[in-house]
Amino acid sequence: MNLLENKNILIVGVANKHSIASGIAESMSKNGANIVLTYQNDRLKSNVEKIGNEIGVETFIPCDVSSDEEIESTFNQLGRKWDGLDCVVHAVGFAPREELDGDFLEATTREGFAIAHDVSSYSFIALAKAAKDMMKGRQGSLLTLSYLGSTKTLPNYNVMGLAKASLEASVRYLAVSAGKDGHRVNAISAGPIKTLAASGVKNFRKMLSYNAERSPSGRNVTTKEVGDAATFLSSDMASGINGEILYVDGGFNITAMGSIEEAES
Repeated sequence: MNLLENKNILIVGVANKHSIASGIAESMSKNGANIVLTYQNDRLKSNVEKIGNEIGVETFIPCDVSSDEEIESTFNQLGRKWDGLDCVVHAVGFAPREELDGDFLEATTREGFAIAHDVSSYSFIALAKAAKDMMKGRQGSLLTLSYLGSTKTLPNYNVMGLAKASLEASVRYLAVSAGKDGHRVNAISAGPIKTLAASGVKNFRKMLSYNAERSPSGRNVTTKEVGDAATFLSSDMASGINGEILYVDGGFNITAMGSIEEAES
């Protein structure tokens, strides 16, 4: 079944083959989508092109989401390729590395706070603004990626937890705003996956192990599983889902205590 057949989809945030955005692109391509990928800078361009070439993507556009000028340029180029846009996938998150190491109060700075919120949260709104004209009349979808740190405290996640909380709030407000034009806005809160972005969080490997041991599924999720969930949320089969945060984490978010045996150890 091609859930996204003939749908035009822009995916922002692919960094390498291990990124969640890469898993989303692969799933969406297999389900019939026409895809354009962006790359942040020339250093990442070849990685993104290699990923795209393997799934039949032909168009790659530079886009640093911290720049309104680059976002505008991205959609100008996109408009020359397509006469309309059905979906935007926002898979972007960043905070300075030193903000993701140690005690929250000690590590957080005004500058780091501003950068984390600009890149990780506001950029989703900026993309929604820029996509509005191309999505007109398309019953479109806007999708972003969050994490459990938006609602629960996690060691070293620090200011990114605040940025993800802001992002999830923007999903709800955008759902109301974009819903007036017939579009849906949702987020996937994925379990921890070993990606380039996640590697910036201190002791992330220990977080992976902890998550796998305490998840009801007994393991961590894969980029394919997140990608397939993204395909579903962006398809017409999810037409009644709007303003939601869908957890794809093997059920980790529902647990309060792993086991009595663990508590007794």
